[in-house]
Parts: sequence; structure tokens; C-alpha cells
Amino acid sequence: MVYSVSKVNDYIKKMFMNDFVLNRISVEGEVGNCTYASSNHIYFTIKDEGGTLSAVMFASQRGGLSFDMKTGQKVIVTGNISCYERDGKYQLYAEKIEEAGRGELYEQYLLLREKLEDMGMFDQIYKKDIPKFVKSIGVATAKTGAVINDIRNVSYRRNPYIRIVLVPCLVQGEGAAKSIISAIKKLDKMNLDVLIVGRGGGSIEDLHCFNDEELANTIFNAKTPIISAVGHGKDFTIADFVADKIASTPSEAAEFANFIYDDYMYTLDTYMRKLKVGLERKIEDKKRDLNTLLLRLNRKSPQFRLREQKQSLESSSRILQNTFKNILENRKIQIENLAKRLDMASPLKKISGGYAYISDENNKKVLSAKSLKPDEEVNIYFSDGKVRAKVL
Repeated sequence: MVYSVSKVNDYIKKMFMNDFVLNRISVEGEVGNCTYASSNHIYFTIKDEGGTLSAVMFASQRGGLSFDMKTGQKVIVTGNISCYERDGKYQLYAEKIEEAGRGELYEQYLLLREKLEDMGMFDQIYKKDIPKFVKSIGVATAKTGAVINDIRNVSYRRNPYIRIVLVPCLVQGEGAAKSIISAIKKLDKMNLDVLIVGRGGGSIEDLHCFNDEELANTIFNAKTPIISAVGHGKDFTIADFVADKIASTPSEAAEFANFIYDDYMYTLDTYMRKLKVGLERKIEDKKRDLNTLLLRLNRKSPQFRLREQKQSLESSSRILQNTFKNILENRKIQIENLAKRLDMASPLKKISGGYAYISDENNKKVLSAKSLKPDEEVNIYFSDGKVRAKVL
């Protein structure tokens, strides 16, 4: 019987699918010919000294890769092996890719993380606050390298007066965990404001010393707030979870630890000006209140009452004097008018014009010649004197 190529490839594919081992297999080897396609698929080979196996990780499975895979890396690829019918070749379809050697350390990391989390060591209630105005920083890291340089550069740029105390320690390899623990304990006794524990990024093997249980206990029990700056953002260690604050990089840790001195001084000057203006305004308000109270007190005082009454009495006296004066003036005018009228009606006034006033010997007014008798004596009054006469 003769089969077509597609039939043969389909048959081989079904053989792969029915094979229990090939349906879920993990293969360890070195990455070769690694290509990231525009479709987000990754095409590569995995090889060892004895052979090469084609592999692909489709975009839908990219969640199974947590690092930037490059040619030459040793990895463990988990997935299934099947036949690509069009090309008639088999390849490994990757669902998960890990760095070689990472598996066991990662399992240890997960177990310790779960244990410490169950103990409550990651709980937020145990996190100490980073002081707002830090004056001294302790650093536990390698003596030389980018980490301490980054921390110093960022710190001095933000606050030229910050005090940085470095206690060098190993941050990788055998004895690193104990070295870091010793450095933290020394710094914790110096009464510093905050500690930074960190190193640059690396593989899980490089960062393994920060996944140490004794180191976790040391960080948790330290009285000084600790910022963990291990790795580069995507790397998380036990030290990160137990520390009081996590920084993605040492530079970010320095930013967390330091306030900006110039901004602080500007804010302080602003508050001082506002305080001065506020105090001056308050003093003026209090002065006005005091003057008001003094005025009210003066108005209630006997002297003020006497002064008011004296002023009132003086005012009444002036009014009374003016009233009497007006009355007197009016009376004077009336008297002058009456005097004028009386003067006009006075006999002396009349007789002063050549007339005379005549009375009989009994001083009775003589109004008619007929009332007189011959030889009767009469009195004749002139304006300048009196004469006695006899009627002839």
C-alpha cells in the first residue's frame, strides 16, 4: 500500500500525541539560534553535546517565560513533542521555560516564602515607616561596584549633607548570607535612621543568599527600618518581602531614603514667611481687640463717667446761659421799646415843645378854662420848672 506524504506525517503526529512521555516532557539543554518573531513567537533550538532539538514557544504561551532567553543559556523546557506536518519534522512545543539549576532553588525559595508568610513575617502591621527626614543611612552591600556608587550619587544629589555609613559584605556566593547578617547587625547598633541592603540583579543562584531564613529573621528583628534593593524590579527575594520597604533598584532605594534638601529648605522658608505674616496679622488683631477692650473699660470707668457728666453739665450750663442771655436781650429790647413808647407818651415830652401842665391849688389837673375862677391860684409846670400863678 502506498501512502501520501501528508498521510505519513499525520500518522507520525498521532504517534507523538499518543505517547505519554512525549505529551508532557521536560528537556534540559543549551539554547541555540534564539529568534523573537514579530508575531511574539520564539523560535530556538535546544542542544547538548550529543544532539539538537528544534523548539518553539507560541505567543499564547509566553506567560511561561519569566526572563529574557538568549542563545547560549542553559534552560529546562517543558512542553510536548509533536510533528509539524507541513515540514515533516518534529519539534518541542514549549509551555514553560526555566533557567537550568533554577528549579531546585526556586522550590526552596517558594517553601521558605510560604513558611515565613504563614508566620506573619510579611504582614504590613510589622513594617516600620521610613523617616521623612533622614540624616543618616547605613548600607550593607559590596565595598565597590555600581550599587554603592548609585546610592551615594543619588543620595548626595538629593541631600548634600546626608551621612552614609557603609559596612561591606559579600552579596553572592558561599558565606554571603552570614556576611550580610553581620553587616546588618553592626549597622543596627549605630542608631542610624534607615538601612539599605542590596545588590544588582542576577540569576536565582546569584540572589540565593537573600533567600536565607536567618537573614530574614535578622531583617525582621532589626530596630532600624530597612529598605531592600535586591535585583532589578522583576527579581523578588525573601529579603524583599520581610523588609520594611522594597525598592526595584539601589538608586530607587536611595530616593526612598533621602528627602530633597533644596525642596525642604524652600518649603521651610515658605512656612517661615507664612508663619511670620500670620503672627504679624495675629498681633495686629490682638492689638485691635485690646484697644477695643480698653475703650470699653474706659467707658465703664468712674473717671470716664464723671468726664461725660461734666461735659454734659458744661453743655447744659452753656445752653442755660445762652437761654438766659437771649431772654435778657429780648427783655432789654422790649424795655427799650416800652421806654420809647413811654417817652413818647410822657407829659414832659409834650411840654418840652412849648406846652405846659396846669393843676389847681389841690394839684388836680385843670383841663378847661371854665373850671377856673378869678383870683384862683394855679400851678403851671414847664419842662424846666414850675411857677405859681393867679387867674385874672
